[in-house]
Amino acid sequence: MKVVLPGGTGQVGAILDRALTAAGHEVTVVTRRPSRAHDIGWDGTTLGPWAEAIDGCDVVVNLAGRSVSCRYTEDNLRAMMDSRVDSARVVGEAIAAAARPPRVWLQMSTATVYAHSLDAAHDETTGVIGGSEAGVPDYWAYSVEIAENWERAQAEAPTPATRKVALRSAMVMSPDRGGVFDVLSRLVRLGLGGPVAGGAQYVSWIHDEDFVRAVEFLIDRDDMEGPVNLASPQPLPHRDFMRALRTAWRVPVGLPATRWMAELGAFALRSDTELLLKSRRVVPGRLDAAGFAFAHPEWGRAALSLVEGARHRRPGRDAGPSMER
Repeated sequence: MKVVLPGGTGQVGAILDRALTAAGHEVTVVTRRPSRAHDIGWDGTTLGPWAEAIDGCDVVVNLAGRSVSCRYTEDNLRAMMDSRVDSARVVGEAIAAAARPPRVWLQMSTATVYAHSLDAAHDETTGVIGGSEAGVPDYWAYSVEIAENWERAQAEAPTPATRKVALRSAMVMSPDRGGVFDVLSRLVRLGLGGPVAGGAQYVSWIHDEDFVRAVEFLIDRDDMEGPVNLASPQPLPHRDFMRALRTAWRVPVGLPATRWMAELGAFALRSDTELLLKSRRVVPGRLDAAGFAFAHPEWGRAALSLVEGARHRRPGRDAGPSMER
């Protein structure tokens, strides 16, 4: 199988590249910074020689977009929007122009599209799209707008011969250095892995092995198209999530943080508190209905396997930021 990964040098791209290559597939990574034999350069906005890789391939998985691990300034939010929408648009143009278009286009999206929720869980059918919740920062609505425009760029692309799936992914937990699990683990080992702002907000997550398996499942299922939630069936409150992570690392205590302490910490890490404070209670309704079986459905056991992987991390397992711009 020939697979093209636009934006495939970030954390998720490295995971897929590694797994699909190991499974014997021919993988081409489209990136702004080509450095390996299977990399092709692009600018993320215009057609070019890179589009030749899409003509005749079997699968496109577009992962391109500016990393969300940054301060949510006006410029950074605009860069998030433009990098996602432009890349999805131009991938659609490449597929539309192909003499032999791929049979499926998986487009990265995000579970952040759903509303901040402490009670009801969101699946693809009954889930509430965010943007109008009361009592949350106004700029959170822009993250939802980014996700909606991202998915719209794929949905509106004129590619009738190619099945399209939008991957509404929760945080992908991997033992690779530099990913979200690595960041959270460092906080735990420093004794700072307690609940933030009370810890009632929900965390949705997916083990990297299940992310890869879900992608392979969706490639094979010709009856699956449109938005699909890639998230463990068991999201849990932040306080419980961090307690299980501390247990996995055998760290007995973690200092709690108030909202203003989280603001200071996010500023120091050049990140944003939305990543910590927004309650993402997302469940994989369509995957469950289609018979997908999670290898790591429960966070406690998943955390143990990830800690084991981190302790035995090979030099080649390091990954970059969660997405490439």
